[in-house]
Amino acid sequence: MKKPLVVIILCLFLFACTKEKQPNFVFILVDDLGWADVKCNHPQSFYDTPNIDKLAQSGVRFTNAYAANPVCSPTRAALMTGKHPNRVNITDWIPGNDPKKRQLLGTVDSNELALNEITIAEKLKEKGYKTGFFGKWHLGDTGFFPEDQGFDINIGGHHMGHPPGGYYSPYNNPKLPDGPEGEYLTDRLTNESIQFIQQNKKEPFLLYLAFYTVHTPIQAAQKHIQKYETKRAQLEITEVPHQKEGMGWTKMIQENAAYASMVAAMDENVGRVLQALKEQGLDENTWVIFTSDNGGLSTLYRENAPTSNSPLRAGKGWCYEGGIRAPLIISGPDITEPGKTVDQPAISMDYFTTVLNLAGIEHQNNDGENLLPVLTSSGSLQRDELFWHYPHYHGSAWTPGSALRKGDWKLIVFYEDNRTELYNLATDPGEQTDIAEQNPEKVAELKAILDNKLADTNARFPIPNPDYDPRD
Repeated sequence: MKKPLVVIILCLFLFACTKEKQPNFVFILVDDLGWADVKCNHPQSFYDTPNIDKLAQSGVRFTNAYAANPVCSPTRAALMTGKHPNRVNITDWIPGNDPKKRQLLGTVDSNELALNEITIAEKLKEKGYKTGFFGKWHLGDTGFFPEDQGFDINIGGHHMGHPPGGYYSPYNNPKLPDGPEGEYLTDRLTNESIQFIQQNKKEPFLLYLAFYTVHTPIQAAQKHIQKYETKRAQLEITEVPHQKEGMGWTKMIQENAAYASMVAAMDENVGRVLQALKEQGLDENTWVIFTSDNGGLSTLYRENAPTSNSPLRAGKGWCYEGGIRAPLIISGPDITEPGKTVDQPAISMDYFTTVLNLAGIEHQNNDGENLLPVLTSSGSLQRDELFWHYPHYHGSAWTPGSALRKGDWKLIVFYEDNRTELYNLATDPGEQTDIAEQNPEKVAELKAILDNKLADTNARFPIPNPDYDPRD
C-alpha cells in the first residue's frame, strides 16, 4: 500500500514542478510610441526612458523591429492572431475615415476582430493560463471586447482608440471605473496590472498591458512636466523645423514637453511592473515583450505634430520607416546574452508565434516567425521579406499604398498614380534618395514579390472614385 502512495506523491510533485516551470508572459504595448522615442534606440532623444533602457540591458533589443501596419487596429489584430492584417481584413484604424472626394475610394474592411479568429489569449488558456487585458483594445465594440476573445479580465478595453475622457479621472470609459480626482490613466492601468500579478502569482499568466499613452490627446503627466519644460527652454529653439511630406509636414526634432512627460510616465510605470515581478519572485520565470503598434505621430496635414522619428522618414500613417519601425525589447529566462542587439527584422506577428512556442502550445495558420533562436543565440531567422499594405487615406497625408522590405531593399508603391519608390536602407536609412529610376530590374523583382504576397493574403485594393473632381 505504501508504494502506490509514494508514486502518487511523486507524480503530484512532478506535476507541481512542471506547472511551476510554465513561464509567465507580460506584453507591454505602447500606443504610437516611435522608434526614436526610446533612449536606447536613439541616444539623442529628447525623452528619458531609464526603465526601458534597463530592460534592454537585461534582454534583447531589436534594431529593425516593425509594426504590421502604420496605424493601430491592424497591428493590434496581428498581435492577437499572429496573422497579417490582410488576412483578418482589418487594414485601417477602426472605424477609419475614408474620404469620399479623393481620387480613390479606400477598401471596405472590418470594424471588429471576428470571434472565429483564435487569439493568443485563447491559445494560452488551453494550457491553464490566467489572462488579463488592461488598456486600449480598439478591435471592436460590445460583443467583440477582450472578454469575448479569451481574456478572463478586461480593465479599460473598449471600442475607442483614445481615452474618451482624457488621461485624468473621470475617464468616461465603460470598462474602467473612475478613480480619485487627479488620478493619471497610465498610473491606474499599472496599478490594476500589478494587482493582477499579485493575485495570480501561483499560476501561469498572460498580462497584456496596452497603454493608451502616448496617443492624443497630449496631456502632460504633472509629476514629470516641470523637468521637460526646463529641458525644452534649454534648447533655445526659435522655430521648430519641418520637412514637406506629400501634402503634409513632418516634424524634424523632438521638443514637446507635454509629450515627453507622457513618455516619462509610461517609462516609470514599466519600471513599476518589472519591480512587481521581482517582488513576487516571478522575474526569473517571466518573459517581457515591450513594443509599439506603429511609428510616432510626426506627420500631419499641419505642422507641429507631437514627436519626431528623425533620422527615420515620416511617421504614423506612412509606410516609410518612421511610420512602421517600432521599439522592441524582449527579456526572459532563456536569454543567453543580456544586452544584445539584433539587426534581423522582426514584426508584430512574430510575438504570437514566439510566445506559443515558449509555452509549448501547438499552433498553425499564422504569419509569424519564432524569435527564440535569435533570443537564445542558437540560430537566425530564415525570413528575408516583410510587407505592409495600407490601402486607405490617413490624416498624416498618406495616400493609399503598400511596401516591401527584402534584405536592405525597400520598395513603396503609391496607388493613386502607381508610382514606385526604391531605397537601400543600408546606405539610406532615412529614405531620402529614391533610386527606382536607376534600378528598374530591382523594382520589377520586388514588385513581383509584393504582388504575390498581397494576393496570398487576400489583400483588397482601393478603386477609382467615379465622383472625383480634381478641382474640389
